[in-house]
Amino acid sequence: MTSQHAVIVGGSSGIGLETARTLLALGHAVTIMGRDAQRLKAAKDSLGGKVAAIAVDARDTDNVRGAFERIGSFDHLVLALGSGKGVGPFASVSVADVRQGFEEKVFPHFACAQAALPFLRDDGSIIFVSAVSAHAAMPGTAGIGASNAAVAALVPILAAELRPRRVNGVSPGVIDTPWWDFLPQDAKTPVFDDFAGKTPVGRVGQPADVAQAIAFLICDSFMSGHIIVCDGGLRLVG
Repeated sequence: MTSQHAVIVGGSSGIGLETARTLLALGHAVTIMGRDAQRLKAAKDSLGGKVAAIAVDARDTDNVRGAFERIGSFDHLVLALGSGKGVGPFASVSVADVRQGFEEKVFPHFACAQAALPFLRDDGSIIFVSAVSAHAAMPGTAGIGASNAAVAALVPILAAELRPRRVNGVSPGVIDTPWWDFLPQDAKTPVFDDFAGKTPVGRVGQPADVAQAIAFLICDSFMSGHIIVCDGGLRLVG
């Protein structure tokens, strides 16, 4: 396909970084955004190819708008921002924690998509990265599930409102990314083993699994308004 330009917000690690790598291999030019300048530089250096990097805090609306002005016209926007806030039993999870989850996940997704619109080509697309907690009934995920469901809810609405631009989403399951680094390795291993045992495919996911789903939605120009739940089937048993 003709080389196109994808902007990945949250592109310095995990799913965003692997998506950048996947799209580069397909011949795309890529710009990655992240708030940690040092980690962003390391990500850019690891990728090589047609990569630009812009340090910006996606929670800062004015700076986000300025970042897109610097980029100019582009083809695809991938929003891979995450948050670990809002996890815990409904009876005890704090509203402040849930609110922070919305501030770290929902509002930046909304604001970045909005700020990008003047620069996103009419035949381009937006990919929102939500999570399986938006779709599954897993105890202890009411808070984080609510924020991910809010992100997922944007997909069909914006697919109808922003046409002919395409809007899609991917909801990952348990993926082995730095999101889980709040756990020490000796604690993470049994957690992953437990999830692998519950998941029909028999393993937790890798960033490449989700990156391939994102690349599919970018490359297939007949896909709009869809959310791919890339979870190995975990939502069926979770």
